[in-house]
Amino acid sequence: MANLIIKQSMDLTEKINLMQQDALFDVSDGNAIYVPDLTSIKNEIKSKSTLPPLPKMMLSNDCIFNCAYCRLRAGRDNNDRYTNSPKETAEISVKMAKASRQGVFISSAICKNANHTGELILETLRIIRHEHRYTGFIHAKVMPGTDPELIRQTSFYANRMSVNIEVAKSEGYAQIARNKSKEKIIPPMRQICDLVKTAQDYRSANYRHSPFAASSQATQIMAGSTNEMDYEILRLSKALYQKYKMKRVYYTPFHYSGNAKGYNDLPETATPVWRMKRLYQADRLMEIYGFTPEEIAPESAPNLMYEFDPKAAWAIRNIHLYPVEVNKADYEMLIRIPGIGTTFAKRIVKARRSINITHDALKKLGVSLKRCQHFITCNGVFIGEKSENIDIYKRLLANPLTDK
Repeated sequence: MANLIIKQSMDLTEKINLMQQDALFDVSDGNAIYVPDLTSIKNEIKSKSTLPPLPKMMLSNDCIFNCAYCRLRAGRDNNDRYTNSPKETAEISVKMAKASRQGVFISSAICKNANHTGELILETLRIIRHEHRYTGFIHAKVMPGTDPELIRQTSFYANRMSVNIEVAKSEGYAQIARNKSKEKIIPPMRQICDLVKTAQDYRSANYRHSPFAASSQATQIMAGSTNEMDYEILRLSKALYQKYKMKRVYYTPFHYSGNAKGYNDLPETATPVWRMKRLYQADRLMEIYGFTPEEIAPESAPNLMYEFDPKAAWAIRNIHLYPVEVNKADYEMLIRIPGIGTTFAKRIVKARRSINITHDALKKLGVSLKRCQHFITCNGVFIGEKSENIDIYKRLLANPLTDK
């Protein structure tokens, strides 16, 4: 067992605070559930609501890797190095999972080596499931380069598994994470994808006692680590969704303060928070709305904009497609109207089976006309602003983010 430097006099709250502080670099968590709307049509067409983040438990912060961006890196002076025992990690994790009622995310620095860390996490999961009889949601981190057999055994206990790809371009590993490589990350990712598929096959075949818990995979990309364009990030994300069936790709800003040993040539970087929010918006446009990376960030505008959300930016670039007649447009076009998302588009499609949609009807369906009125007609009636001047639409759709 590696160093155990957490003081025995430290109470449970102090331990949890320290472990969660160390886990802040990893954002691969979260679930989405469906919650019902209120009116008759709204009751049948449900919108998404995001659950609070899972509590994060860090088994160890004693890392052998020296990644420039990580607070746990081996080259960083840190007198608070620790490695909890699987028994202690399991006990704290179950308490946090039950308190949150959401589950728990168990992560770790790479302690000694990837397989040693994988063994510690696996034993933690075994104790949680068998000794504490916890049956709720568990998300487990997989270390780059972990032995396939350890990954397979982990899939018996963890509902979600993740190995972080981190960089949008493979050459980025040599720049910011020299102990990592594509060759250490892609094989575990591919294996997890196969394990999730196997688990799904067991469930679809109605096996009474499926040995697998694995049902999804996630990963994380840092933005701003290699001077990459947003188009490159979105293209990678789309490939990960398609090829490895990701449940979610998470985005985090790359920050480098210039004090990591061995990275003397790396410039200081502080990726703005607003860029992450735009990436998340673009991500949902791809996965829920059917946009392609090329539509969201074309060659003429390869980076997302601070002033406009990516759907509004697409509308401005394609203003020739508007206004759209709400009573005739198909679902795919309705969801591309600024101010009308998937939920409202479904309500419109359902309602117009029995009525002609007017602007008043849209209000009754819960649609705000503030943005969409400039891009639609209802039975040929237009009540918004129409102009050949693109700046008018930029003013109407401007939505700068408050976070820098």
